[in-house]
Amino acid sequence: MAIDFEIPEEAKKIRERVRQWVHDECIPAEKRLVDKESYKTVLAELRAKARAQGLWLPFVPKEYGGMGLGPLANALVQMELGQSHLGALSMNSQGPDDATILTLLAHGTEYQKEKFLKPLLNGEKRVCYSMTEKAAGADATGMRTVAVKDGNENYVLNGEKWFSSAATAADIAVVMARTDPDAPRHQQFSTFIVELPNPGYRIVRDIPTMAAESPLSHIMGGGHAEVEIKDLVVPADNLLGGEGRGFDMGQHRLAYGRLRHGMHNIAMAQRALDMAAEHVTSRETFGKALAERQAVQFMLAECASQLYISRLMLLHIAFKAEKGLDMRQENSIAKVYLAHMVHHVVDTAIQLHGALGYSRDTPLAAWYTHIRSQRLVDGPDEVHRWTVGRNVLKAFKATGTTAGAAGGDLL
Repeated sequence: MAIDFEIPEEAKKIRERVRQWVHDECIPAEKRLVDKESYKTVLAELRAKARAQGLWLPFVPKEYGGMGLGPLANALVQMELGQSHLGALSMNSQGPDDATILTLLAHGTEYQKEKFLKPLLNGEKRVCYSMTEKAAGADATGMRTVAVKDGNENYVLNGEKWFSSAATAADIAVVMARTDPDAPRHQQFSTFIVELPNPGYRIVRDIPTMAAESPLSHIMGGGHAEVEIKDLVVPADNLLGGEGRGFDMGQHRLAYGRLRHGMHNIAMAQRALDMAAEHVTSRETFGKALAERQAVQFMLAECASQLYISRLMLLHIAFKAEKGLDMRQENSIAKVYLAHMVHHVVDTAIQLHGALGYSRDTPLAAWYTHIRSQRLVDGPDEVHRWTVGRNVLKAFKATGTTAGAAGGDLL
């Protein structure tokens, strides 16, 4: 019996529609962005067209206004959307909103879905997720922000948050805080929905990073905010998922975020490799086409190999997700690999473009400054490698082989 790598016909059609959408609409629209007003106009136009074509919220069930795609079809779509920084935004599929939408779908009360989820689904509001803190870093259980119940009506939150992505563009914040310091370690935290602006949730600044910025960066949700939380009063009705569920919901949310980053990394790497191939086929050096040089071909070959491995990784994870299988080990492996892959491919594309690649006349230089974050966000490389390594040892101790932690179920 042969292994079937055939993509269902419907998923192929959707992928092709999205691919055309990105190339015909999103990439050309990038050149029209110059300020806040042009961004609002361009995005509104794109979203109106996308919704009219049924290209809206690919990962959301149809009964909530989405396309209702499963993990495989959504992965194929996201691997196209990431070719443009307007791709996901045009279909209301951008991070960090997407993962929080999934959390609200799974854990929100009817009141929360009506008040907070509905405007997110309609593209009327943006949401950010405030979990990370300076004091805790990659260890979410080390956070110091606390929530104390004030009678039965409210919680009062105090603390600080660090690197709350898209907070300056958000209308809603989802905030994690410690509610029971005496509970088991992973049951001490709860999640709260906060309407913004709010005097108790003060954005101190968008933290300067090495990423190339433009006047539109923060407006589009590209900033990472430092936040002071002081006497922030949150109605008890805004507690999401119940007390003690914050950590578990956060990990589920981050799991999707890691996959989405990986999907978009593949899309960006593919566009970068296409740009490199186009450049070397049109350029001559010392009387010979650049594309004919073996060193150049080797560079392209390495990029193609890494993209091939990356696609197989994500398709296998999508398969496991479709079947409801445990994919945490594969997710961590892929998260690290894809972050390094996109860095290598974009770097190679810059090298093959020469000084043009180093300039800002192509998007490559800006991409290069942004993708360094991929080795840090949603868990740094070292934490994922630590987890993967422990699982390798666990598998060996349990079965006498490491295959179960190294893709052994593929065969």
